[in-house]
Amino acid sequence: MAQNSIPNVLKKYNKETVPYIKINELNNSSYILLDSREPREYEVSHIPNAIFVGYDHFKPEKMSKLIKNRNTPIVVYCSIGVRSEQIGEKLQKLGYTNVHNLYGGIFEYKNNGGTVVNQNNKKTDSVHAYNKQWSVYLIKGIKIYE
Repeated sequence: MAQNSIPNVLKKYNKETVPYIKINELNNSSYILLDSREPREYEVSHIPNAIFVGYDHFKPEKMSKLIKNRNTPIVVYCSIGVRSEQIGEKLQKLGYTNVHNLYGGIFEYKNNGGTVVNQNNKKTDSVHAYNKQWSVYLIKGIKIYE
């Protein structure tokens, strides 16, 4: 991966079809946070109060039960913001009108001092780093790969 920064990777892989929200704009109380990573990633670390929706096994039919109001402010995130854009697009197709993609994902969140919790809702310094290639963008925390 010849990219050397999160902004470069996002420019390469994303179409910006889902508006970004930056870490400093994020107020957990005003958004529903959706984690669009895989189960093991979520178990190791996630943003407090985030709801797991997955990526490979994302279930659109469950969304209408989970979030009834289609105007609810939603922030979707993944490791850096590529997978979450795709899930955000799916949410938009389901009629959700206030969907944002967390710029830089959980990596940028943790790099900027954000707290993450594990599957037991306990604060942790461990962050699932997705894989060795993408882990270069996680600067703070303990990188977990399994």
